[in-house]
Amino acid sequence: MKILIIGGNGTIGKTVASHFKEKHQLLIAGRTSGDVTVDITESSSIKEMFEKTGELDAVICIAGEAKWADFNELTEEDYYIGLRSKLMGQINLVRIGKDHLKPNGSITLSTGILADDPVVQTASAAMVNGGIHSFVQAAALEMENGIRLNVVSSGVVEDAYEKYRDSFPGHNPVPMLKVINGYVRSVTGKGNGEVIRIYE
Repeated sequence: MKILIIGGNGTIGKTVASHFKEKHQLLIAGRTSGDVTVDITESSSIKEMFEKTGELDAVICIAGEAKWADFNELTEEDYYIGLRSKLMGQINLVRIGKDHLKPNGSITLSTGILADDPVVQTASAAMVNGGIHSFVQAAALEMENGIRLNVVSSGVVEDAYEKYRDSFPGHNPVPMLKVINGYVRSVTGKGNGEVIRIYE
């Protein structure tokens, strides 16, 4: 398969990419580096990326950001960071990317445990993750040409646990292999409209 991974140079992305490149043709997209560059907050940038990649079998997005801050400190503009990047960025990848997929292709988005088990300072990030879950379940009902749409939602991965352990008190680090398998399930399985939760 010809697979595009957006965010393929990040903590999770590079490990997922390393797994898929063993058997598949891989293209990596990043904001400043990769086979192609993309700013997912801009629809025009997403369109340019897909024009360069050509027709694909699968798209995986492991990118997008949201503001972490105390609820009383979050401004309206702070919320728009997550809305423009992680939420609408991934929605626009689906809207535009579906027309660049071969029949029976797949799109896999990424969220995280905050949608179901938020911690302090994550009012914005949790909102965005939950919105993506609902979007995937609804949009999957209307995908055409056999295209499947899923989302992988993981807990704090082992590779990033030391960095984030204080923000996630009592949470168990998730083995990276389990996270990889979530993406494998989405790309090579038959599921559609699934929220693939990997929380422990």
